[in-house]
Amino acid sequence: MSRKAAVVALTALAPISWGSTYFVTTEFLPADRPLFTGLMRALPAGLLLLALTRRLPSGAWWWKSAVLGALNIGAFFPLLFLAAYRLPGGVAAVVGSVGPLFVVGLAALFLGEKPTVRTLLTAVAAAFGVSLVVLKAGAAFDLIGVGAGLLSSLSMSAGVVLTKRWGRPEGVGALALTGWQLTAGGLVILPIAFLVEGAPPALTGTNLAGYAYLALGNTAISYFLWFRGIERLSASSVTLLGPLSPITAAVIGWAALGQALGPVQVLGMLIAFGATLAGQLTPTKPRTAPPTFSSTEVNTKELSVSLDGVGVRR
Repeated sequence: MSRKAAVVALTALAPISWGSTYFVTTEFLPADRPLFTGLMRALPAGLLLLALTRRLPSGAWWWKSAVLGALNIGAFFPLLFLAAYRLPGGVAAVVGSVGPLFVVGLAALFLGEKPTVRTLLTAVAAAFGVSLVVLKAGAAFDLIGVGAGLLSSLSMSAGVVLTKRWGRPEGVGALALTGWQLTAGGLVILPIAFLVEGAPPALTGTNLAGYAYLALGNTAISYFLWFRGIERLSASSVTLLGPLSPITAAVIGWAALGQALGPVQVLGMLIAFGATLAGQLTPTKPRTAPPTFSSTEVNTKELSVSLDGVGVRR
C-alpha cells in the first residue's frame, strides 16, 4: 500500500464513524437536546486531548483555534444534531453531500486550488449518488432540518479550507491541535446550550454509553484522523471522502433499523462510492519531451550551477 493510500484509508475512518452518529443520536440519546448533545460530544473529548498532550495554543493560535473550533465544532455540531433530530438519518446525511461543492469553491478562493472539470463532475456525482440513497418513499423533508444540515455542511467546509490554509504551528502535533479545536468548539456551545435548552437532562446508562462513544471514537479519534488527513491531502480529496458518511448511515439504517434499501438506493451507494474513489486519484500530467540545448547553452547553465550551489538545492 502506498503512503497516500494509507493516509486516505485512515482519513476515511472519520466519515465512516460519523455515519453512525445518526443511529446513536436517535437510539441512545435523550430526545430534542441537540445543543447538549453537541456539548457532550465536543468538550469532554477536547479536555481529554488537552490533558494527554499538555499543550496550549500560543500567540495567534489562540484566535485561530477559536475560529477553527467554531467552524468545525461550535457551529457544526448543534446544526448537525438539529438536522439529525428533525430528519430521518439518511435525509439528514444527504445535505452533507454538497460539502465537496462548497469546498471546491472555497479552496479556489483561499487556497488557490483551481477546480478541474473532473473534480466538479466527481463532486456532482457524489451528491447525485447520495440523493439516490435517501430519496425513497416515506422520506420526510423538514425545512428547518434541511436548512440546519446545509449550514452545518457549509460551516465544516469553511473549517476544512482554513485548517488547510493555516496548517499547525511548528512543533505541535495534530492531536494537540484537535484538542484545541474541540475545546474551543465545546466552549462556544456551552452557554448557548444552557440558555436555549436549560439544565442538563437526567441521563440513563444508555445515554451515557451513547455520549461516551460519541466523545471518544466518534470525535476525539475521528477528528484527529480527519485533521491529520487535511494536512497530507488536498482539500478536495479530503472532502470527497464525505459521502462515506451517508453511505454508512444508510447501511446502519438498513441493518439495525430495518429501513428499506432498494435497487435505487444500492445504485446511489455505488455511484457515491465510485465518486469517492475517483476523488482520490492523482491527475496524471502529460509527458513532455526533455528540453534540448546547444553546446553554448549547456556551458552557460553549468557555469551558473557552479557559481550558485544554493540554487541547485532549491
